[in-house]
Amino acid sequence: MSADDFEKIFDRPGTGPLSGIVVADFSRVLAGPYATMMLADLGATVIKVESPGGDDTRSWKPPVRGDDSTYYLSINRNKYDIVLDLTDADDLAVAQELARRADVLVENFKPGGLAKYGLDHATVSRTNPTVIYSSVTGFGPQNPQPGYDLLVQGLSGFMSLTGDADGPPYRGGVAIFDVMTGLHTTIGILAALQHRAQTGEGQTVDTNLLSSAMSGLANQTSAYVAGGAVPHRMGNEHPSLYPYQPMPTKDGDLIIACGNDRQFAMLANTVGRPEWLTDERFARAIPRNAHRTELEPLLIEALSHRDAQEWYELLTAAGMPCAPINSIEQGVQLAESMGLEPSVPTGTGDRVIPTVRNPITLSKSPISYDLAPPKLGQDSDRVRRWLATPAAGAAAEAGVQTPTTGTAAAED
Repeated sequence: MSADDFEKIFDRPGTGPLSGIVVADFSRVLAGPYATMMLADLGATVIKVESPGGDDTRSWKPPVRGDDSTYYLSINRNKYDIVLDLTDADDLAVAQELARRADVLVENFKPGGLAKYGLDHATVSRTNPTVIYSSVTGFGPQNPQPGYDLLVQGLSGFMSLTGDADGPPYRGGVAIFDVMTGLHTTIGILAALQHRAQTGEGQTVDTNLLSSAMSGLANQTSAYVAGGAVPHRMGNEHPSLYPYQPMPTKDGDLIIACGNDRQFAMLANTVGRPEWLTDERFARAIPRNAHRTELEPLLIEALSHRDAQEWYELLTAAGMPCAPINSIEQGVQLAESMGLEPSVPTGTGDRVIPTVRNPITLSKSPISYDLAPPKLGQDSDRVRRWLATPAAGAAAEAGVQTPTTGTAAAED
């Protein structure tokens, strides 16, 4: 099949930096689909494989847009969709052919869960030696436990840090480690594609929720690994900076984010307390952090004379980082007011869905929003038509040059 025929079947314009890269997406729920959406936004042809029952998130309602779960819509744009029952011999043959032709395969089955279908890396790489095979698990390839973000929030120690000091631990308001793992997966795949471009070699990319949590907890895990300190819940306070938290004003809270002594000087002068700058307890970061209980009532008293909006305007004008605590609605509206356009129409014709804009801006090969999140199985016919056409591989069909240097080659 020629590149022109390939593009007629998969009818995206094909202008992104990953144009011509075919991704077989055997993942579901959040981490894997988030990664494959990132690749699709960058121009890859992503073919989402669903069981007859569909991705779990299709039924995670409310909220909804029409009959569609907004959770599902949030992580599945720019993809083609085929329904395959891997227990059916004919459908399994289609899945195996898709794996043979793919540049990238992404899956988040339990470790080893695809081996019985001949869709594990060892089997797929026999007929597709240059494949980038990405596995997303909860706890690494040697551990079969199902992985959900909430479990990892608890197991990683994250929840021990979240909530009031004298209250119960809390989960985050979003599946942060699923999203982190999706981003780590995307980075790993892009690195593997670059390696393949240089050497002609495929490889595996393994990511898992717990490792992403360990990395994503950053200074908190480092506190223990490098310093032997065990972080604990501090409410909205920061262990190393002060003030760096919501503070009460005359009519509500305002976040004060003082990251250095220069910013503290801005704060002290703006609230009319320049004497703090000559107080050895407060003028420098380390003693200020140590004497926070003495500074806090003084700061609260100073802020009590104006409301949050007034302080926000005054402090911002002085160059002091601060912010109100917005609702999601207000956050979206703020982004709009700053020209960041968080919502973007995705799709064409009678199926255009507003989705949240990809945060990456590329000056030469911009993100595209061609395909609305697919209905279940809506592209089954076109995918089968492509796979029924003999070809050496997806890359050749799409007009991608195969490297000639080097060695050629979740829950269940």
